[in-house]
Amino acid sequence: MKLLKLVPDNTNIPFLRVRLITFIVSLLIMIGSIGAVVTQGLNFGVDFIGGQMIQATISDVEEAPVGEIRTKVQALGYGEPTIQRFGEPNQISIRMKLPEGAADNPELSNEMASAIVATLKADYPKTVIDGVDSVSGKVSSELFSTGVTSLLAAMFAIALYIWVRFEWQFGVGALIALTHDVILTFGLFAVTGLEFNLNIIAALLTIIGYSLNDTIVVYDRVRENLKKYRKMDMPALLDLSVNETLARTVMTSLTILAPLLVLMFLGPKVIFGFAAAMAFGVVVGTYSSVYMAAPILIWLKVGPDSFIPVDDGKNQEDRMKEGYGAVV
Repeated sequence: MKLLKLVPDNTNIPFLRVRLITFIVSLLIMIGSIGAVVTQGLNFGVDFIGGQMIQATISDVEEAPVGEIRTKVQALGYGEPTIQRFGEPNQISIRMKLPEGAADNPELSNEMASAIVATLKADYPKTVIDGVDSVSGKVSSELFSTGVTSLLAAMFAIALYIWVRFEWQFGVGALIALTHDVILTFGLFAVTGLEFNLNIIAALLTIIGYSLNDTIVVYDRVRENLKKYRKMDMPALLDLSVNETLARTVMTSLTILAPLLVLMFLGPKVIFGFAAAMAFGVVVGTYSSVYMAAPILIWLKVGPDSFIPVDDGKNQEDRMKEGYGAVV
């Protein structure tokens, strides 16, 4: 019985032939993602903006009347609510700023939540409360700054590690690939309006780890081939390296994507954003290892003779003296 092979042996796909086109497309998508974040912003969860969020399923109706609910909640006198649908059409999230003095007296936020829940159930008796979360403004700002710091620290630590293990050109290539993956994931959340919370920060850190793993596998094969094929053109050498690791890349990506897709479409709604970020990150991470990390080595002038020690006259003279001294 033959083993199933998703990628045939001895593949020879010319990935690097379209490197300029893919790099330009990636650059444009990155710019578009940054523009979406700046213009549309991110739908921050309570983790990052502070306040109270109530998630509810209005089982009385097929589609939650957001406008009507907003009017009724605002009439309670706690301020203007932010109400959005999420998941099914009859599922909503209600976000409110915490009442004044709630930082010193948490009971005030509990009273506000109880009033909102009572209002919902009075008009829609079959309402099911899926969750109530409260975070103070101080804690939320600390969580956001800590999350961003952890992302940046992870990216630069990874680039430094690859620099030490390989050469500085490889570190730069890995950092650009990781930046590409993170920016595109931010763009996904800006465009779709999915809630951006601490779970997504965890997903981004995991995406960085996956993308790094895939990039290192390709880079390690590139380094081996640089030693084996001294006269091969760099684009051909990179194509060879990518093709030699392609079976491993495809199998790893598919085995990770399969459970993530199950979680997205069959799992609980509370982890949909995390699963979506992870699934998207696996795809763009695989893409960036081939079309971002690899071509950058060409533009950084890496070649088969880049890391061969220069044998100048002085080094040769020193070795001759060392040899002469050893004989004497």
